[in-house]
Amino acid sequence: MVVIFGQPVFAGVYMSGDYDGLSRHLAGANIVTSIGYLQLIVAIAVWVRLRQVWPFLGTLALVAAETVQYFAGMAGALWLHFPLGVMTIVALVVQFIAVWRRPLRLRPRGDQAQAAAEPEAGDA
Repeated sequence: MVVIFGQPVFAGVYMSGDYDGLSRHLAGANIVTSIGYLQLIVAIAVWVRLRQVWPFLGTLALVAAETVQYFAGMAGALWLHFPLGVMTIVALVVQFIAVWRRPLRLRPRGDQAQAAAEPEAGDA
């Protein structure tokens, strides 16, 4: 989150006339994109190991938006780059809060879930 919050700062530095801000913005974009793809790998692991699909789906949408954002910036399509950047930051914050507030726990599989739901003979 720290890196993605630096992106609008570097863009603002560039738009203020300091052209070094653009190279910092590009470096930040490369870092954000790389971290996004790493996060996607972790989300796949969470899906496989913990059987929680929502982090993967959220991360996939976020990485897709970041990728479009990256190429829109490289193409100079600021009409898409600016609003998508704002939406991407908001989505990342929402996802961070969701994971922070609702820790991921292992969900029992079919037989395990049924066994967990049935009381043992000594529990009656």
